[in-house]
Amino acid sequence: MTKPVNLRQYRKQKARKDKAEVAASNRVLHGTPKALRDAAATAAARLQAELDGKKRDARDADPDSDA
Repeated sequence: MTKPVNLRQYRKQKARKDKAEVAASNRVLHGTPKALRDAAATAAARLQAELDGKKRDARDADPDSDA
């Protein structure tokens, strides 16, 4: 016969595993220093501004239009 499975221990192991996954995501989210978060936000804003500056207007797309 097979060995009986203790469901209580299985539930506790699963709870520990789930708790560890949540803790890992929280470490990533809340463990970043403010200076690095601000630097990343500034870099993202700079890239977005650069892309916005390179956008073409609708009238620039078709030089033959009379608009």
